[in-house]
Amino acid sequence: MRCRPASGFTLVEILVVLVILAIGTGLAVVSLTTDPQAVVRREGQRFAGALEYAAARAQIRAETLGVDAAGPAIRFWRRDPDTNTWRPVNDDDALATRTLPEPLEALPQTYAGRTLAPHTLVPLRPSGRNEPATFVIASGAARVIVALDPLDRVSVTLPPAP
Repeated sequence: MRCRPASGFTLVEILVVLVILAIGTGLAVVSLTTDPQAVVRREGQRFAGALEYAAARAQIRAETLGVDAAGPAIRFWRRDPDTNTWRPVNDDDALATRTLPEPLEALPQTYAGRTLAPHTLVPLRPSGRNEPATFVIASGAARVIVALDPLDRVSVTLPPAP
């Protein structure tokens, strides 16, 4: 009489499956865990790109634009030359109002060497001669400084340690 081969999985096959599941779970946990500093840095880079684009657009289209950062929102504005009033930029997706993910906040910090209050509009002139300005994107202890220099270059840096 012949013995039938046992059906089922071997111990080695079960261990291989468990190792694969452990690696997959580890990768999922790492990808789902958010680093607050990385999120702040990413949003700072996004804002820096929009700010640089707005400064270039102001020159190309010969229009005065402005940026206002307060709390969770960043808004770009256009000055109407006829009425001399500020209106939100609605015709450009890159400059549309951006609401930051919770719990991030954006605040203006300085303009032309002076400290700014929230909701202060920072102008971007068509001449391209802009005063230096800085903004802070923060979430708790994680923060970055977005700086616009007089040559319309924008940088994102970590603030100096206290």
